[in-house]
Amino acid sequence: MKYFGTDGFRGEANVTLNVVHAYKVGRFLGWYFGKEHKAKIVIGKDTRRSSYMFEDALCSGLTASGADVFLLHVTPTPSVSYVVRTEQFDCGIMISASHNPYYDNGIKVINGNGYKLEAEIEEKIEEYIDGPEDAIPYATGADIGCTVDYAIGRHRYIGYLMSLATRSFKNVKVGLDCANGSAYSVAKGVFDALGAKTYAIGMEPDGTNINRECGSTHIEHLQRYVKERELDIGFAFDGDADRCMAIDDQGEVIDGDAILYLCGCYLKEKGELNNNTIVTTVMSNLGLYKALDKKGIRYEKTAVGDKYVNANMVENNHSLGGEQSGHIIFSKYAVTGDGVLTSLMLMEVMLEKKQKLSELRKDLKIYPQVLKNVRVKNKEAAMHDEDVLAAARKVEKVLGEDGRILLRESGTEPLVRIMVEAGTEKMCHELVDQVADVLAKKGHVKL
Repeated sequence: MKYFGTDGFRGEANVTLNVVHAYKVGRFLGWYFGKEHKAKIVIGKDTRRSSYMFEDALCSGLTASGADVFLLHVTPTPSVSYVVRTEQFDCGIMISASHNPYYDNGIKVINGNGYKLEAEIEEKIEEYIDGPEDAIPYATGADIGCTVDYAIGRHRYIGYLMSLATRSFKNVKVGLDCANGSAYSVAKGVFDALGAKTYAIGMEPDGTNINRECGSTHIEHLQRYVKERELDIGFAFDGDADRCMAIDDQGEVIDGDAILYLCGCYLKEKGELNNNTIVTTVMSNLGLYKALDKKGIRYEKTAVGDKYVNANMVENNHSLGGEQSGHIIFSKYAVTGDGVLTSLMLMEVMLEKKQKLSELRKDLKIYPQVLKNVRVKNKEAAMHDEDVLAAARKVEKVLGEDGRILLRESGTEPLVRIMVEAGTEKMCHELVDQVADVLAKKGHVKL
């Protein structure tokens, strides 16, 4: 598709994604969902400066087509999914570019069941955006839509999160990095209400500092913060708070793989790990698979992307899945990844087991991992070059059961990604370079 990718319509604000695009998305959705009744559509946004501009443009388009619009204001992406599916909205819209810099933004449309909008509807939106004429009629008179403050929807989501805690967080010292993004409106309030001694950073959004040297993409800042203040645990979120990374009591990073391990083992003990299976992507660390083997837990691997993890979980009724990046789905409680929910689940594991995370994760040995992105002239030609494939097989033979290589093409860029896991980082770099050198010698590299 031209505009919509794996996570909505995303681009640099007013460059590749502009206000006219947003207006037209609103016009189409208001008309499409309002064919048989007055459409009700809920909108959330993150803290980017352009999010306010796109919110206004979407509202103009939606109300011009006759839809009523309900504004959650600054809120996490998963809250939009929660509100849509629990309060009978026709669809939801989240304005965010997740972990991207502030100058990017995105429009993510969520269907009435809380999932990503169907591709066939996205294709129709694209046809309308590029159409020579505006064939959608304007609403007139009393049929024109209205815009409603709906902060109560976000408050209900916060209440839902709080209801999931199994015990008080009293006397637990918790650090939060809210990335100057959506989490700042939710996370600290939840932990404070549950009794934690909460220490928060990334709580001063100014429209341009979202994800800047903070949050899950810059985990080193929370790592330092937890160690300096001798906290029990820390959680870092991304810009729209659908991902979570953690820091244990020793200051070590608990990434998505470690979260899947800790929560998977805990759910298995409780008899709540459906099918005794965790859904991962092909990028999950070999160390995770070896640790799960020892625990007798099965796993499935999907292509990279939370939508593939979610599709597998829905199809097979699995209860836990996610990505190394910290995008974790607990299907009992949500239909999408939720950073704050993930932090609450980790708190439950720690409190119910009465052990620190550093102790609970001791059997998980993460292998050093190096990923190299090689810009190529033609992805298909590079990926089917027999000499390149032979180089990858040679690395595979060298590693044996003590590592692995993954060679794949990017879904959105002219890149071949070479990932190696091995016993040492030095060895990873050497083996990655062996394959990259073959790509270069065969003339595939784009200079």
